[in-house]
Amino acid sequence: MRSFLKFAPLYQQRVWGGRGLEQALGRALPAGGSIGESWEIVDRPEAQSIVADGPLAGRTLRQLIETRAAELMGPGWASERRFPVLVKWLDCRDRLSLQVHPPAAVAAELGGEPKTENWYFFQADAGAAVLAGLQPGVDARKFAQALEHGDVEQCMCRHATRAGDSLFIRSGVMHAIEAGNVILEIQQNSDTTYRVYDWGRAGLDGKPRALHVRESLACLAANTAPTPQLVRAAAEAAVLAECPEFRISRRPLADGETLRFAAREQPRILSVVEGSLRFANPGAGNPEGSALGCGDNILLPYASDLAFAAAGKTTVLVTDRFHHA
Repeated sequence: MRSFLKFAPLYQQRVWGGRGLEQALGRALPAGGSIGESWEIVDRPEAQSIVADGPLAGRTLRQLIETRAAELMGPGWASERRFPVLVKWLDCRDRLSLQVHPPAAVAAELGGEPKTENWYFFQADAGAAVLAGLQPGVDARKFAQALEHGDVEQCMCRHATRAGDSLFIRSGVMHAIEAGNVILEIQQNSDTTYRVYDWGRAGLDGKPRALHVRESLACLAANTAPTPQLVRAAAEAAVLAECPEFRISRRPLADGETLRFAAREQPRILSVVEGSLRFANPGAGNPEGSALGCGDNILLPYASDLAFAAAGKTTVLVTDRFHHA
């Protein structure tokens, strides 16, 4: 198997999206429409990442796991198991709905999947923010009362955002992303979202979007996760999120500094959020001079042995420890 896998992005129209990924990431977006999400790495029945280039071009992530599970994920990975992480870019030109993902304790009962996620704020306009977590003293009952009066925003904690910040959101935490944020979201492989309030907005079809009030209140009642706290932008290496589902680390690199990943340790995801990388060991099946640009996300299989050198000041996010999730 090739020592890294890069996939073709899957663009998703969203009522709150725009065309911001064209400039932010230098992407050529599909003509027309408000693109809110770019799914970079995904293995779901309704969406499959497809290898963009190299000898495995055209193969889906699911096909690779079914035929090469040990090389990709490591010994003992069952070929029917889904890839456990979903990586996506979000362009939030308008605020998203107030929503929650079900905690594991009630997910099956509600017919959904848990979704713990992390947001890395690639860009944030002046005044940009997110709502995440309930104010002290607000429980599911008080939130339901506020919902009846259309006064839910006062129940939420507001966090001002800046480029380079990061926020870890456990399943069960109520949240909404406000306008002006471009975010790299790394999450559990789930697409279960319970929308509790949508600010009186119509969907892409001009009709109000469905709300899931009963399910949302059940999630709030079952939630035990603390209020999220922003990890502020910094120049130092740091762990941004660590949980049973994954770990995300920020790795700043000076010009020419090398980042090496040894084979047969674990699979990893590498996300370039500043600068660019070139391959330091082109003999491993990577053309000399080829590079990863800002905004790229690649999957490093379990069997890969790969080194990168920073081309100028560079920051990467390394996502790992998901192969035992």
